[in-house]
Amino acid sequence: MARVSLKDVCKVYPGNIEAVRSVSLEVEDKEFVVLVGPSGCGKSTTLRMIAGLEDITKGEIWIGNKMINDVPPKDRDIAMVFQNYALYPHMTVYENMSFALKLRKYPKSEIETRVREAAEILSITKLLNRRPGELSGGQRQRVAVGRAIVRKPLVFLFDEPLSNLDAKMRVQMRAELNKLHLRLQSTMIYVTHDQTEAMTMGNRIVVMKDGVIQQVADPIALYDKPVNKFVAGFIGSPPMNFVNGKIIKKESKFFFIAEGFIAKIIDEMYKKLASYENKEIIFGIRPEDIHDKLFTSMASSENTVKAVVEMVEPMGAEVFLYLAAGKSSLTARVGGHNKLEVHQDMDLVFDMSNAHFFNKDTEDMII
Repeated sequence: MARVSLKDVCKVYPGNIEAVRSVSLEVEDKEFVVLVGPSGCGKSTTLRMIAGLEDITKGEIWIGNKMINDVPPKDRDIAMVFQNYALYPHMTVYENMSFALKLRKYPKSEIETRVREAAEILSITKLLNRRPGELSGGQRQRVAVGRAIVRKPLVFLFDEPLSNLDAKMRVQMRAELNKLHLRLQSTMIYVTHDQTEAMTMGNRIVVMKDGVIQQVADPIALYDKPVNKFVAGFIGSPPMNFVNGKIIKKESKFFFIAEGFIAKIIDEMYKKLASYENKEIIFGIRPEDIHDKLFTSMASSENTVKAVVEMVEPMGAEVFLYLAAGKSSLTARVGGHNKLEVHQDMDLVFDMSNAHFFNKDTEDMII
């Protein structure tokens, strides 16, 4: 069984620099888990501690029923794929993929079988006699993955393996790695700073900030129910809009007000927000939940806000609009049929059923 467990794991560098703080995480057997967060959040350090490339300051790491804190990297039965591929330039693809097996004294026949199987899975059989310098970035990445596959490890670790590829190749390799996980049925832990990559690949996503896990959830739950403002703003492209304002009550109805606009809060949210009446609060709305009044049936005087278009980004099937509503800046993602221009006035309609509210002091989700 290749279950990976982290129990209160910490990493402190000289100078009392805390890179990872009390991380506890359970990665189930055959699960694909993605660690995501901004640069310096501790995700790669966490992965390197699992691999044994970084010492643990405190805590325990288990693979299956064995604690591996003091186990050398070569004895942990893991395979790691790095950002820079880490291929030997003087060796052929075949030699790169077979190198670790030769060190372990595997029979030549088994090495041949494993390399050929991995090459077929990754569609690189025709490249086996070439050297890394003769390959494209995508081909080198496949070789690096193939080198990991031949070892048949308990756990695969990926440290930003696609960041050096162009946009089209990244999309293709994301799909290939997802297929690979389904085919191999192995435990995989993947690190990236790209939230789109995380959303499209992981069974579960671990969002980190400043060495601390903020939330662990499947992609849809993470998007729909972020636990705090950081997660809400980090997950999603374009990111969620945030507006500081207050909750007020008018004639038994609740409204969110900010300088320049007012929006009615739907009845189902009354109870959870009643205690915040007349208090500062953060309102969050995703770009796809802001509509042009001309193209929606949900418009009413209570959820419509006047704005001015500041910038237009045509994206083909959709358009990103950057707007000013009072003193608030908003981004809307609307259909490509919207032919709006800079400086044009626009009536915005908020889908308040998808509104989010955060505590102003803690930035934790209220509703």
